[in-house]
This record gives sequence, C-alpha cells and structure tokens, in this order.
Amino acid sequence: STAVIPEDVPEELRRPQCPEPIPVETDTPKVKIYYISALQQEILCIVPGPCEPEDLIDGIIFAANYLGCTQVLSDKNPSKIVRMSQAHEAVSHIKSQDEDSQMMTEVDLFISTKAVKVLNADTQETMMDSALRTISYIADIGSIVVLMARRRMSQTSSEDFTESPDSTSDGKSQYRMICYVFESEDAQLIAQSIGQAFSVAYREFLRANGINPTDLSQKQYSDIINSQEMYHDDLVHFSNSDNCKELYVEKQKGESLGVVIVESGWGSILPTVILASMLNSGPAARSGKLSVGDQIMSINDTSLVGLPLATCQGIIKGLKNQVKVKLSIVSCPPVTTVLIKRPDLKFQLGFSVQNGIICSLMRGGIAERGGVRVGHRIIEINGQSVVAMAHEKIVQTLSVSVGEINMKTMPAVMFRLLTGQETPIYI
Repeated sequence: STAVIPEDVPEELRRPQCPEPIPVETDTPKVKIYYISALQQEILCIVPGPCEPEDLIDGIIFAANYLGCTQVLSDKNPSKIVRMSQAHEAVSHIKSQDEDSQMMTEVDLFISTKAVKVLNADTQETMMDSALRTISYIADIGSIVVLMARRRMSQTSSEDFTESPDSTSDGKSQYRMICYVFESEDAQLIAQSIGQAFSVAYREFLRANGINPTDLSQKQYSDIINSQEMYHDDLVHFSNSDNCKELYVEKQKGESLGVVIVESGWGSILPTVILASMLNSGPAARSGKLSVGDQIMSINDTSLVGLPLATCQGIIKGLKNQVKVKLSIVSCPPVTTVLIKRPDLKFQLGFSVQNGIICSLMRGGIAERGGVRVGHRIIEINGQSVVAMAHEKIVQTLSVSVGEINMKTMPAVMFRLLTGQETPIYI
C-alpha cells in the first residue's frame, strides 16, 4: 500500500558521516521500491502489512547490521527507474570500499509511526534518529535494506544542491540524497514494515482530527475532483489580449538586460519564467515597459515555455552583444490568486507546506485545480496575512479550513528578493 511521503528533510541527530555524492548509474537493477502514493490514501481501519498496527504505534525492533551511508545526486522528483538505480548504486558503493573503510555495526532498527531509529546493539547509543516523514524511499535488495532521505536544504548555501547549466545536461537542479545501507535476514519485512508505518500514521492522523478513516474513500475523492472546474487566476490574464504584449528593449552593446527571472512553478497554466526583479539602471527597467510578475513567453522569437530555468537564463545572458531585444510577455501581477474548494475536512488538500513554502503537490488533486504552485510562498489565507506566521500555525490554519479557501502566493525567490532576504544577481 502506498502514499506520497512529504518531501521533508531528515533530522541529523548524531548521524554517521557520509562521503561525497556519487553519480547515478543508468543501468536498472532489480530492486523492490516501497514508496507512498497519494491516491492510495483510502486508509482502512485494518492497515495491511506484516505488523499489528498497534505494535507500530508503540514501535518494533529488527536486528540488522549497519553497513554505512553514502550520497547520490538526484533530480528533485526522480523517476522510479532512477530511484532503483540510486538504491543499487548506494549498495555498490558501500561494498566497493576497501576493508579499512568498511564498517559493519550490529544495530537495533526501531520503527514506529513517529520515527525510525538506529541504536547500537551493544551500547544502545543512538546512531540515527529521524522522524518517519523524513524517509523518502525504502528499498530491499535481497538481504540489503536501503533507506533514502533528502538532505536539508539551505536557502543561502549551495552545499546541498547545485543549480547551474552544468548541473545536468538539461540544466535541472541536482539534490543530495543520503542512502543508509543495512543488512538483515528480515530485509523485506523491514521495508514492508516502514511502508505500513506510513499508512498507520496517516490513519491515526485522520482519527486525531476527528475523521473516521472508513469515511474517506477514493471514489468520494474522485467524485469531488470530477465535479470541480480548474481555477487559475492566470486564465483571466492570458485570455485578455491587452495583457499579451510584444515589446522591444534597447540596450548598449555589452550591457546585460538587468533582470532576475524565476520559474513560474509546477502547477502554473504555462510553465515559463517570471520577471522577479529589475536593476534600476538596467535596460529592462529603463524601458518602462516591464513589471515584476510579468511572464516571459519568448525572447527574439525563441519560446521559453517548458524550458528549464538555467536554459532561460543562458538565453538572456546570450543577449549581451545585442542592442535591441524583442520580448513576448503576458502582464501578470506578482501575487497569484488561489481558490481551493474543499467541501469537507475528510478530503485532503493535496499539497504540503514547509516554512510557508509549498513544497509538493498532488497531481489531479483539489489544490492543483485551485491553482496551487510548487515553490510558491503563501502570503495570505482567507484574507489573513501569514507572512510572519509560524509554520505550525500555517499548517493548523490550512488543516481546519473548509469550503472555499482563498490564498495569495508568489514565487518564494521573488518574495525573498522583495523583502531583502536575498541579494539579486542580475543577468
């Protein structure tokens, strides 16, 4: 049974040191992957799996040998084939180390609906303690178990990810995935138990919020989805010809355009780039024809729709020796309007939030239909500003909201630029 795991970061309490990341091989090994998928969250009172649900609430222990951990570079949302390859590559890397570098420690692997802990079997010293939600993927390969978790990302540091034209062949950002490798005769049971723990945890979450798990069926959710129309504030702007413009920006030869661009965000009606900031003395600002929030459709008749951010940045950087640039834009406000229709608390909103930023979105859910975009910072919920609101309060506000939920959002990078939290790098 599977469901979408929030892409949270793993806690790092006394975690063993990991070596530098290694590239992912392209060969596809035969690996079993246990992961959680959103549309299968029609949780029954009896959650299938190898363990009694009550035991997982209290916690169960498996004996295992801890072989070590390593890192791999990964796209933000890797395919199942890539996940398989990452698990296999991690095992190969650990096993290929020389005898002096290899470490094998007998451990007790503690699994509950709250956390996954690794304790030294002899001393009971905690070697790893991670909240259950931080585990991204679980794989068993014969007698080997691989736990995968994404590293904590810093807003101001590039240590945990790279975002440059050289990151990958198509310019996508690369993230560091930590892979913990264990050996146990109960490898398959361990993987299945962790998967079951997610289901039990979700069932308990529903109950804690006054929702009977048996009341929530996939058919009910599908019926709600099918009855709702797509809502995008962008539709108003895209359908109005007055907002679609072709313009020319004049500049000096060798002069940069003087702009900062960001992704429109997964979930937007057209995946392109947004003008996030302009250098006051730069050509874009001097022209008086552009505004923060404008979506750039094409430059010199080259479409930017669907292109990676790094590729779009490269196109703009390539304009340096030109004296006149043609832009096709759609004028849009910097703030995006979202309207989510949630008829009952028992229906998931279908997105997750971390520190006010939308970090994952369930495809086809009520949030996507309402215009929610990944990578956007929530500015307002039902007329109330949440800019200075604590993360827990934002989550609580969303979890109890029902009916029509109105939100204002903007790209997180744009928000940080406008509030002075980030220094713009103009191109």
